[in-house]
This record gives sequence, C-alpha cells and structure tokens, in this order.
Amino acid sequence: MATAAKIPVIDLSGDDQTQVAKDLVEAAIEHGFVYIKNTGKDIPVEAIDGAFALSKKLFDAPLSEKQACTIQKNNRGWSAMNYETLDPANQRVGDFKEAFNFGEFVDGKAQQPVPPTMAPDEEAQIGAFRDLCYALSLKLNTLLGAGLGVSPPDFFTAAHRRDRGPSGTILRFLRYPARTTELAANETDVRAGAHSDYGSLTLLFRLRGQPGLEILLRDGKTWSPVPVVPPGTESDPAPPILMNIGDLLSYWTNGLLRSTVHRVVFPPAAAADSEAAGLQRETDHGTRYSMAYFCHPFGGAELGAVPSERVKEYKGGLAEGNPYAERKVMTADEHLRMRLEASYAQLYKKEQ
Repeated sequence: MATAAKIPVIDLSGDDQTQVAKDLVEAAIEHGFVYIKNTGKDIPVEAIDGAFALSKKLFDAPLSEKQACTIQKNNRGWSAMNYETLDPANQRVGDFKEAFNFGEFVDGKAQQPVPPTMAPDEEAQIGAFRDLCYALSLKLNTLLGAGLGVSPPDFFTAAHRRDRGPSGTILRFLRYPARTTELAANETDVRAGAHSDYGSLTLLFRLRGQPGLEILLRDGKTWSPVPVVPPGTESDPAPPILMNIGDLLSYWTNGLLRSTVHRVVFPPAAAADSEAAGLQRETDHGTRYSMAYFCHPFGGAELGAVPSERVKEYKGGLAEGNPYAERKVMTADEHLRMRLEASYAQLYKKEQ
C-alpha cells in the first residue's frame, strides 16, 4: 500500500502574515504542493459547489455542442477523451479524461465558444468563479514573494496582473470516467499522465471520496497518493484547496520552489484505504470531477532568476524527475507553447 503524501495544511487567514508567508514557502520548497485551508474567506464554499454543478452540466451537454467548442491552439475549449497526452513518452494512449478550458471573460462573457446548454447567467457564474481564483492566486504570489524576500516584494504579483497583458491563465473543468473494459483495459492506463504544470501555480478543487491524484517523491521513483481530505480538516465545510508550484515559479527561483511531477490514476481494482491516516476511505470507482485554475503571468514575462538572496544561495538545481526542468531563460508564452505542442500532438501536427 502506497503511503499518503504528508503535505502541510496552511490557513492563509492567520494573524501573523509574515509567518504564513514563511510557512507557505517552506512547504513549496519541500513538497511543491500545499493544502490551503478553505475557511470560505477567499473562495466561498457555495461558489465552489456552484462551479462543480456547472461543470457537470457542461460535460452532460450534447456531443455536437461540445465538438463545436473543440480546443484550439489558444488552449481554450473542449478536449475529448484521449485527446490530450500529458506523458507522451510513456503512455500507450491519451489521457482518460474530458476537459473544458476557459480563458478570459469580458463583462461575464467567455471570449470563446460556449455550448448553448449554458445560459448567459451560468456563463457569467463561471467567469465570477474564475475571478475568485485570480484574486486568491494574487494573494498567494504576494505571500511567496514575501516569504522568499524577493526585491521588489511584489515581483510575482505584478507579473500576474491582468493589466500587464494577455496570459495563458486557464480555468479547467475535468471529468474522468470510471474504469471500464472499453475505456481502460490496460492496467497501466492513467486518467492523466505524469507531468508538471505549465504555469506559475495551480489551484486544484476536488470532491470528497474522489481520489486519484499522486505525486512523484524526490527519489524520482515512488508515487504517493494525495488525500482529498487530509487529517485535521474532516470537519471543514469543503476539502482544502490544493495549491501546487508550476514550472514558471520553479524557473524564477532556480528550482528552489518545486514544480513537482504528478498524475491521476484509476483506483486499484481491489478497493483499499488510501492511507489518508486511516481516517477515511477514498476508494470511489465512479466518475471523478475536479477543477483546476492554472495561473500564468503575462505572456512576455521573462523567466530568469528573481532577485532574492534565498534564491541566489540555493545550489540544488531544478526539480528532480521533471523533464521540463532544464534551465532555459524564455518567456512565459514560449514555455506554454513548448508544453502544449508536446501534449496536443493532433492539434499541432498540421503545422509540420
């Protein structure tokens, strides 16, 4: 039985924000993943529940409506089962998931095709949820900058302001099917292949009893499950929000902040405790839903090391086991393009 990842839980509402910033940075250095205790002050539980309800409605839309919104090279739209391949070097088929990516909204309107199943007020609700995620991501970037002693302290925050220009930021709804003979006959098939995230940081929302996320430990060999509800948060109104560091924050900090490789797997054939401290069973074998907010800086942001004594003193190099961790000073948009080309071979092969 795999041992559950021991990821810290941090309450951003603590009175001592200097200590919160330090704790957040230490967790990001050690694990690359951090549970953010959701007290409802940053993102109300009702907003999360509402967004999940809309994601289910979106995926239940007629196939013809979703096909009319097929994902484009701007990384917006619907991707069908097995269309995306996050680990092309090791997967025999694409990921067993369906996804819908939302880019920017203007006055409550998505700047991309949306299935007519979604009413205008529901579309605006998705945009409002995306705005809540944006506000929380700015708060987290501010804390990370403070905890690292970056000069100026708002370096990360300023790079993510919308007024700096377009970015690759995406709100993604995900639906993972249950394992069936038709869908995943091979025991090595995964719901999402091993990968690191393309942006600066990610906010992940999950539902109780729907496990599957695993992170690759520092040894580069061991996969550890990430419980939806970690010990001590069982009575919270909603599971903690999971924040993880993406490639760009890793580049900016010369690997001090870890862009940890992770994947989503099917539950084992024989149901067993996920070893979430033995406090609950996370063995659901049905459909799995999640929502991810992939935070990116403006597209022209350069990815050289930030001015920070902590970063300057770090000699550890970029994250072990991350195939995209080679030091390359590039812009955020150039990095995003590189990653998308690897994941969506069908979409980009027309250019070759």
